[in-house]
Amino acid sequence: MPGIPAPTPGTPAGYGQRPGGHRPGAGFGGQRPGMPGLGRPPGAGPGRPGGPGRGAPGGQRRPRPAQQRKRDLEALAEKKILQRKRQAEMPKAVNTEIFAADGTSVKELAEKLGIKASQIIKTLVEKGKFATINQPLELASIQEISTLFGATATELTFEEEAVLDVDQEETFEDVEIRPPVVTVMGHVDHGKTSLLDAVRSTNVAAREAGGITQAIGAYHVVRDGRRIVFIDTPGHEAFTKMRAHGASVTDVVVLVVAADDGVMPQTIEAIDHAKESKVPIIVAINKIDVPKAEPERVQQQLSDRGLVPEAWGGDTIFCQVSAKTHEGIDNLLDMINLVSELGELKANPARAAIGVVLEAKLDRGMGPVATVLTQNGTLHVGDTFVVGAVLSKVRALVDDIGRKVKEAGPSSAVVVLGLSDLPEPGDQLTVISDKDRAKKIVEYREEKAREQAIAQTARLSLEQFQEQLASGRAKELPIILKSDNQGSATVLQDTLAKLTSDKVKVRVIHTGVGAIKESDILLAITAQAIVVGFNVRPERSASSLAEQEGVDIRMHTVIYELIDELKRALAGLLEPIRKEETLGRAKVLEVFHITNVGTVAGCMLEDGVAQANASARLLRDNVVVHVGKLDSLRRFKEDVKEVRAGQECGMHMERYNDVKQGDEIELFKTVELAQDINELISV
Repeated sequence: MPGIPAPTPGTPAGYGQRPGGHRPGAGFGGQRPGMPGLGRPPGAGPGRPGGPGRGAPGGQRRPRPAQQRKRDLEALAEKKILQRKRQAEMPKAVNTEIFAADGTSVKELAEKLGIKASQIIKTLVEKGKFATINQPLELASIQEISTLFGATATELTFEEEAVLDVDQEETFEDVEIRPPVVTVMGHVDHGKTSLLDAVRSTNVAAREAGGITQAIGAYHVVRDGRRIVFIDTPGHEAFTKMRAHGASVTDVVVLVVAADDGVMPQTIEAIDHAKESKVPIIVAINKIDVPKAEPERVQQQLSDRGLVPEAWGGDTIFCQVSAKTHEGIDNLLDMINLVSELGELKANPARAAIGVVLEAKLDRGMGPVATVLTQNGTLHVGDTFVVGAVLSKVRALVDDIGRKVKEAGPSSAVVVLGLSDLPEPGDQLTVISDKDRAKKIVEYREEKAREQAIAQTARLSLEQFQEQLASGRAKELPIILKSDNQGSATVLQDTLAKLTSDKVKVRVIHTGVGAIKESDILLAITAQAIVVGFNVRPERSASSLAEQEGVDIRMHTVIYELIDELKRALAGLLEPIRKEETLGRAKVLEVFHITNVGTVAGCMLEDGVAQANASARLLRDNVVVHVGKLDSLRRFKEDVKEVRAGQECGMHMERYNDVKQGDEIELFKTVELAQDINELISV
């Protein structure tokens, strides 16, 4: 074609050549003269002759998809064969079903499975976890490793494992009948402690602040040569957690209900705790000697709650008693012995002791002490025990009447001396002879507690930061709480946490047991907190420092008085509610323009009153056109403080002059009301 240059030999089609003008040997498959290696001789790849091709090494052709898939399958099959071979070489666990607690060491797990510890360490290393023979393991890792060795691991706490080990070693001859543990429950001021006074012929209630029990106490009495252990639990609603601990260790619950008061909220809570513990309930209808006593009404109320008297065809024992006159006390004790006989309560006094902490406190002369109820076995002076994250040795034992004893058998309430730190109420005490194992358990629990505390602190800080961002400025009341015992401190902390709403918050930054010290005051200065003492007093140096630095110390002996005072303190942090109060309404009859003053409205006050310096809202056809304050209020050229309905007056609004005839002026004032904290919280 004219104007089109002739194609160069070997040029690909489209580059100086018409479509379809491809010649043999030209284009991508051809070879340009003098340019060896651009062609594709038979057996060669797309690269240079004799060199490696682009698709496969050695100049071979690229494998087809089917061939590659075949090779992948062969590699996968070879991998599975090696894995099965390695699994076949792994030893199988001798014990296919084991029990393990969170924190079991590699050595202990190997002993449970019946394999070498080196096998477990090797398995952990293959999973990227480097461990020693004494390394404590988490429960998830224990279960995973057990599965690899062909075993199943079931979670079991250390305390449960210790009980199981001893139970398996017990024989029928070692077991004998033990005394029953009776928990006394009921509503506040229904006479629980007074009933125990009648049983023990002591006067405990007189020593209690406010007439209510502030901590769990345990006592024993003897009836017909048989011992009965009583646990007196607080009746105030704030001690629900402590009351729950009491129900968890009991064999029989005595529910005290006043004959002149009937079923109350804490009575219902006590019933729920007893039912959850699945223990028999004996109802003691107290105060039958008062003139307003109605035992039949109490029976009817409890029947509606599922406690039907035996006289009415039910299975609940009812006893009518009077703590004041001691009427019916012997019958109540007989019924307790009868119920315990039916329950066949047994224990092994020859085994190592297992008990539960009822209360813990810091004694000035004896240091940390704990009231412990032995549930099984015998606790001796000199025994090494683990309770919570505390490892200690029994230095001395004191019974419920203050005598030092050398041992405490099953169902005995004793004060244990020799603790290195304060345990929590409800913690289980277990005597363990292997000190190395006990140390590992305590170290593991301490590490877990530290991790939990760090995580909780970080989480709370983030939440507070987010809340402050969302609310603009979060109001909170920081508190340092000191109490006479650990149980009260825990309950108070839980109670104060409920004194929180969307607008105001309580933050307990520190809790402790014992007197208020200088360190508490220094912390309060740093955190700008108040110090709350429950049944404790500040040291002299702490009082001086608090007075010097202006730190507020509040001391109480009754819990509900403390809560009420904190409610009032929280109410002071709340922004007051601003409420508008309408004063009156005036009609603009005339408008006057006065030099150096501005526009003055001549008005007739139609209703209410007009007060000087009141707020005013200017309405035009019932539409608000301006809101401000009155600059002056006059009547007959005289400034007045107030004008009543039906009177004429002159009004001038601050920095506003666009007033017209026919407008209306609505007069009002804004009042501030304190918010009710009880409407914001649920305590």
